[in-house]
Amino acid sequence: MQTLLNRLLLLGALLGLSLGAFGADQDNAVEKVLYHINDSTVARAALGNIRNHLEATVGKVKIVVVTHGPGVDFLLEGAQDKNGNPYDINVEELSDKGVEFRVCNNTLKARKIDPSLVLPNARIVPSGVAEIGRLQAREGYVYLKP
Repeated sequence: MQTLLNRLLLLGALLGLSLGAFGADQDNAVEKVLYHINDSTVARAALGNIRNHLEATVGKVKIVVVTHGPGVDFLLEGAQDKNGNPYDINVEELSDKGVEFRVCNNTLKARKIDPSLVLPNARIVPSGVAEIGRLQAREGYVYLKP
């Protein structure tokens, strides 16, 4: 009986250590977050949210911003917010911190926007909505809509 009790205690201790290690791994895991922007009028606020997100999760978050429709406008050369403040500086700063920006090629084609106008910190993808679906379904990104 004592041997069985010792084995159960050992098993419990090992299980506790395993669960503790699992929790530690979860605490160190990198979050994958997708910001969806389809309206550039929210871009300034979204960039602020992203900056705050990075500061709150230092080194523990991977952020991708996917744009389509009117949401691509802030990622074009010379784009400014309603107060005349350029977006390119903020986009560059966030890119330097690892944030990825993606622009829908379907939108560029439909709106006859020259791809060369897309900021160098942004990557053109075939379809913004398909990119959102892929990131969620295949790469496990969490969806946020500012």
